[in-house]
Amino acid sequence: MSTELQKRTIAKTLTWRVTASLTTFIIAWVLTGDLLIGVSIGSIEAIAKFFLYYFHERIWNNISWAKN
Repeated sequence: MSTELQKRTIAKTLTWRVTASLTTFIIAWVLTGDLLIGVSIGSIEAIAKFFLYYFHERIWNNISWAKN
């Protein structure tokens, strides 16, 4: 059974969060035309989903289905 160390999960969480949050920020900015609204939406989304993604990864790490 292979498992990920928490450091790896945190690194994956951070790199994904930057990518996803920049996408959300840009979409919100383009749709609203307001930089501050884009930053606000992007920031709220980044914080909330950072924690959701981390726990999602840790839960899946404990599920043995389809692991080598």
